[in-house]
Amino acid sequence: MTQQTPPLRGIEAPPLTRAKGVRHAFFTREGGVSGGLYLSLNCGFGSDDDHANVTENRRRVCGAFDVPATALVTPYQVHSANVVVVEQPWSPDAAPEADGLATCVPGIALGILTADCAPVLFADRDAGIIGACHAGWRGALDGIIEATLTAMEGLGARRSHISAAIGPCIAQASYQVGPEFRDQFLATDDDNNNFFTGDDEGRYRFDLPGFVSQHLNRAGIADASWVGGDTCAEDRRFFSYRRSTHRGETDFGRGLSAIVLTGP
Repeated sequence: MTQQTPPLRGIEAPPLTRAKGVRHAFFTREGGVSGGLYLSLNCGFGSDDDHANVTENRRRVCGAFDVPATALVTPYQVHSANVVVVEQPWSPDAAPEADGLATCVPGIALGILTADCAPVLFADRDAGIIGACHAGWRGALDGIIEATLTAMEGLGARRSHISAAIGPCIAQASYQVGPEFRDQFLATDDDNNNFFTGDDEGRYRFDLPGFVSQHLNRAGIADASWVGGDTCAEDRRFFSYRRSTHRGETDFGRGLSAIVLTGP
């Protein structure tokens, strides 16, 4: 007899809950079957977690959307500005190298894995087109947000009708960086200095969700918001690469954010 598990409940964002025919969630680390460093909803095959545990965790995510386990697609993320238009699901071992996804096909769940970087989910409320991207500092600086929007437009979306939500990510209080990091941002736009504050250690604190929000705003996305949550500071709720590194841990789990069209 198969043991029944309670349905997963992720974090939802108002801009996307208003979109018709769309379901989405930014899942926390709670509600899975993994143990140890991966406790418990680790959805990343790139971790050293048991493959069966990751498979079951991803199945539970799909169950929250009422789609089969084979419907979830995640790319092999490389901190790029590459976007893939998804026409049919792929197996995890065939994932393309990309950091953005877009589709107009109902029933395909676009997933993004993160452990401090910002997951961003998109939906055109009228055209039936969705997108998702992995916006770490490098990808955001290099244009992954804009590239994902362009891919959605190629499918027929209109930018003025696209809503977006930024999921939990490392917050400014936890994101200490050196001057060489800041210099990369100032080299592209002096206004990027607004996303850095000095600290008492002679270094800086970087505002990743603020930086991503500005890119959405400048790209013409008026209906967008950040759901909050500091992945590095909230160890019971989220996975964090930076926290794991500071603790000297050997690996870390990956959280999943996903969006799916429920019908035409």
